[in-house]
Amino acid sequence: MTLFLVALGLCAAAAVAGATFPRGSRVVVSSVLGSLGCLIAFSVALRILLTGDTVTFHTAQVLPMTGVSLTLDPLGAWFVLASSFVGVATCLYNVGYARGAMASRSALSLFMVFVLSLLVVPSASSIMTLMFAWELMALSSLLLILTDQARHPDARSAALWYGVMTQLGAASILLGLLVMTSNGSGQNFADLSAHSSTLSPVTRSFAFVLVLLGFASKAGAVPLHVWLPKAHPEAPSPVSALMSSSMVAMGIYGIIRVGEGLLHGGTVWWWIAVALLGVVSAFYGALHATTSTDLKRLLAYSTIDIIGLVLIGVGAAGALADSGQPVISRLAMSAALLLVVAHAAFKGALFLAAGAVERATATRNLDLLGGLIHTMPVTALVVALSAGAIMAVPTLSGFSSEWLLLQGLLHGFSVVSTPTVIVMLLGVIALALTGGLTAVAFVKAFGIGFLGQSRSSGAAQAHEVSKFMTLAMGWLVIPSVVIGVMPGLFVPLLDRAASSALGTSTVSPFTRGAGLEVAQLSGAIQPAAILIGLVAVMVIVWALNQALAQRRARRVDAWGCGRDWQTPRMQYTATSFAEPLQRVFADVLRPQSDVEVTHVAESRYYEQSLVYENRVADILEARGYRPIIAVALRVGQFARRLQNGSIHRYLAFGFVALLVILVVVG
Repeated sequence: MTLFLVALGLCAAAAVAGATFPRGSRVVVSSVLGSLGCLIAFSVALRILLTGDTVTFHTAQVLPMTGVSLTLDPLGAWFVLASSFVGVATCLYNVGYARGAMASRSALSLFMVFVLSLLVVPSASSIMTLMFAWELMALSSLLLILTDQARHPDARSAALWYGVMTQLGAASILLGLLVMTSNGSGQNFADLSAHSSTLSPVTRSFAFVLVLLGFASKAGAVPLHVWLPKAHPEAPSPVSALMSSSMVAMGIYGIIRVGEGLLHGGTVWWWIAVALLGVVSAFYGALHATTSTDLKRLLAYSTIDIIGLVLIGVGAAGALADSGQPVISRLAMSAALLLVVAHAAFKGALFLAAGAVERATATRNLDLLGGLIHTMPVTALVVALSAGAIMAVPTLSGFSSEWLLLQGLLHGFSVVSTPTVIVMLLGVIALALTGGLTAVAFVKAFGIGFLGQSRSSGAAQAHEVSKFMTLAMGWLVIPSVVIGVMPGLFVPLLDRAASSALGTSTVSPFTRGAGLEVAQLSGAIQPAAILIGLVAVMVIVWALNQALAQRRARRVDAWGCGRDWQTPRMQYTATSFAEPLQRVFADVLRPQSDVEVTHVAESRYYEQSLVYENRVADILEARGYRPIIAVALRVGQFARRLQNGSIHRYLAFGFVALLVILVVVG
């Protein structure tokens, strides 16, 4: 634990350096200290996962009413591993990225506080420590969204949505944890776990529902997701990367920690609800990702999609454990946890790449990009590999984790419980459907954004970003390749984290090796062999082409459909690429379009120009949240009329309230 405290201390020192050092050195000093802190935290988490140890730290009173309580077990270490790995990349990226508002004292300090909180949340072992770190994480990220509001006018609205949702979520979490203390147990997690069995079933279920709502809101699960597609695009790119890769994972951690660790699994309907939440989130997020033309908004919706798949795995694990299938349960939990780490890496890389694109072209609109593979080849390679991982292309991390999830769901059909079998079926359907939608979304993102001709002057004049930024993106690509090619290397770590999550010591479902092989069940893949086979096929095809070709290949312009030259307007745009899917899912997406036609002066039968605008609003926001906001505004306006500054009216209100109290009490 000493090394972990050193890591936290270095992150705190980085925050102080960012707030106090002069402009010329504060970015570098803060980033170096933060990177060192994250590297040390990563090494501590790795050691705990290798040994299976648990380390603790407790102090006397520091926070209000209590001291600091930290405990790092394999489950917490798994999430620290993901957060610290992404933290190293974002600190390094910030050296090249931070300028203007992001290089200010407040922004640098808040950024390192945000990184620090992401390391403390998974290690907190008391209610007060958890809530303090949780609020630190929420408030620092909230203020960071507002960092560059001068250039991003929507940042204030996004921060308001995020602030309201995160505070309602925190209140729900705190209330749920306090309900768990109603039997007189202390606020330490060990005491809560030991005494949770004395709570009535209704009390336990009520507490779980409260914490589920709070943690699901932070994870961005539908329908509590409305803040996420607003906040992530408006935040600076290193902040977006941390929010989407690490912060949303804290919601998953909270559900597992409380549901499995403190309440010991509860009843099967808890986990059926979690899995159904995941099914809806995965489909809704993937569908909106296919229609988004803002690159960062597309990535934000894809985060909802992946978090939905993780929730399916967590829900399936809980339901299978309650149905007496500990081995399959451990397999499903392993899949969910592996997907958390895989997502942290490839989504962090994609958000950093989106920041590089925005920095180089001054836009995130895919309809204005194109041809970036020629001017930003390193960024294009990062996006290609990370997009391949999120699309579950074989030999990349998404394939290994989603294959593992599919195995857990398919083997879950062996249980007797009909509701559990239905959930497994819905999970398989969601995995298949969202896989196709995700492929459409990221083929669009890479194909429209990086291939073809430039659609704007900004894209045409783009250039590769600084070496610090490209190095940070490359750092995050490493897990996508290593987990994809040799997932078996992570099995010992993954197995200990899953065992810690479920609180069981059943036989491991895995056989050790470079690939993934489920020993207790049927199923195995060898991604390294797949990679070797793919490379061999490509080499053979190339060799045959070279040997049998009658003449050398020539490089010529693409056919222009009879025209002498091509223009970017002849290409598909992101809007037109997604239009067929919009038609298929029009009942869910409810797209809106406007067509503005301008005619020549001589005749109204000849068009001079035509402008087509397509919008896809979030239907849950429009139909669910907007009416609630309208009611709240009307209540607020009524309250303003009551609060008119009249002392006589206030005294009358007080007198009436006193009479009511006397009548009720009497």
